Amino acid sequence: SGYLSDSRLPGCQHLHHVQVESGFIVHIMRKRLDRIRFRGQKREDFVDLAESPNTSDTECSEDIVNKSQSSLRYSEELRDAGSFSAALQDDSRSDLVEIKGHLEIALLEKHFLQEELRKLKEESNVDSLRQELEKERSRCGELEQKINDMLRSRCLIHIYNDLFTLTNSLTTEKPKDTLSDTLWKWVYDHFGVYIEDFRFQPEVHTVETEEPLSAKRLTENMRRLKRGFRPVTNFMRNLSALSSWYSVYTSAIAFIVYMYAAWNGWTIPMFLFLALLRLSLNYLIARGWRIQWSIVPEVSEPVEPPKEDLTVSEKFQLVLDVAQRAQNLFGKLANILEKIRNLFIWVQPELTQKLFVGLLVAFISSCLLPYKLLGFIIGMYAGIKFFIIDFIFKRCPKLRQRFDTPYIIWTNLPTDLQLKERSNTLMSRRVSTLLTGHRANDGGRYYSTKRGAFHEVFNLPESERPLAVCENGWRCCLINRDRRTPTDYIRNGVLYVTENHLCFESSNSKRNKVIKLTDIIDIQKYKVLSVLPGSGMGISIATPSTQKPMVFGAMMHRDEAFDAIYAQYLQTSTAAATITPET
Repeated sequence: SGYLSDSRLPGCQHLHHVQVESGFIVHIMRKRLDRIRFRGQKREDFVDLAESPNTSDTECSEDIVNKSQSSLRYSEELRDAGSFSAALQDDSRSDLVEIKGHLEIALLEKHFLQEELRKLKEESNVDSLRQELEKERSRCGELEQKINDMLRSRCLIHIYNDLFTLTNSLTTEKPKDTLSDTLWKWVYDHFGVYIEDFRFQPEVHTVETEEPLSAKRLTENMRRLKRGFRPVTNFMRNLSALSSWYSVYTSAIAFIVYMYAAWNGWTIPMFLFLALLRLSLNYLIARGWRIQWSIVPEVSEPVEPPKEDLTVSEKFQLVLDVAQRAQNLFGKLANILEKIRNLFIWVQPELTQKLFVGLLVAFISSCLLPYKLLGFIIGMYAGIKFFIIDFIFKRCPKLRQRFDTPYIIWTNLPTDLQLKERSNTLMSRRVSTLLTGHRANDGGRYYSTKRGAFHEVFNLPESERPLAVCENGWRCCLINRDRRTPTDYIRNGVLYVTENHLCFESSNSKRNKVIKLTDIIDIQKYKVLSVLPGSGMGISIATPSTQKPMVFGAMMHRDEAFDAIYAQYLQTSTAAATITPET
């Protein structure tokens, strides 16, 4: 019994020092403690050995063995509880690491959302609209004040005139009108209205109210524009049919009539007669006559009835179709206007020189030749050019590309977009020339990374090696916003650029990233967080395989890396564009 008491008391004291986080674990430990405590009789129930001489030594020894076994079981259970608490602490540490990673992801996503919100606020220009609204309100108030003042002054003048006439009629008799008064009165009565029209008045600027964006109104406006252009398109199609001899008899009659009128000097009267004839036909059509005459048969387009109840997806698709048509129409108009402007500002000197020579010859001819002879020459040349030369050029495209001067000038005139692409191509060629010179000096060098040969690490051909600008690569971190786990969201590593690829070697995993330069849709400079290395400077790259752009952030030499990647990207895109038509 003494051994039992000595073995139980330290166990109880050690039990009070064990800390268990869960209530379920505490409940289990209490059950085990009660089981250990009440496995035998209590201390008071044991009979003293001195007072019980009839007990044998074997019974006492058996009790001592049982108690020692119970103490050993109890110590094992305490050891199991300690190991279980240590496992709980390890699990809590792993949970903390995972929570830390998710907090880093949330911080970066918050920064990205703040940047997008700032861009939206800058695009909306709410403050400028509010200032303009306040200016218009103040201006409206001033105009109302001026109108009220004018009305008050006019009312006072009318009242004064009435009182003056009334007093004159009561006090004095009407004086006899003189001849001058009668003359001025007659002039004012007959011409006063016209004289009032020439009175100078302050100019009033009216501000037109802009309608909000509506899918229905946008579609209706596009249909109206198409209907308005239809007469012009029909006229141009008929002229093209006449020039290409679509109907041989009609073109032959038109050619004979025009050449006869030009030979006799009746070109202008002929065009005026055709205009009067067209107006007369339109009058008869408006009165109900069915008159349809066209060289090219008109194709009637089916008219779709307007739909009242449209779903959200149908409205969205409708807006996309209308926006695509508007985009293509505005693009064609912009190309025409830019070509005309570039023709007159000597963007292509050899083309503008031809126009200058033609205008110079026309000016000298107009000064030396009589107008009758000049009109005869112009009319005859226009008829031959329209009916014969254009027909030959349309049938023989190679002759047109060599001898049709207006066509050559118009097709070779560049737009602003083409000029920008040419300048970028020239810059990329210069950069590639510099890079080629560096490669020639380092032709036999072996390129490798920390994990082995460069082409083996990224599974590329041996000809693919880093450019001279990034032999050692740029230290950065890859932020893949399509992933949500901390290990995939942010990865530290080194960025390389080769002739055809953009390679990222991850430092903490074997999942390297290889991007073809031809697959890049957009590349921009980007700032992630200012607390990161390199003031948070980075590069944003968008590809078709990613929903959100990938960001290579925390770069120390961001501008140098961006210039090298962008120049190589332009060079690769230009080479792919030139190779595609040949294949």
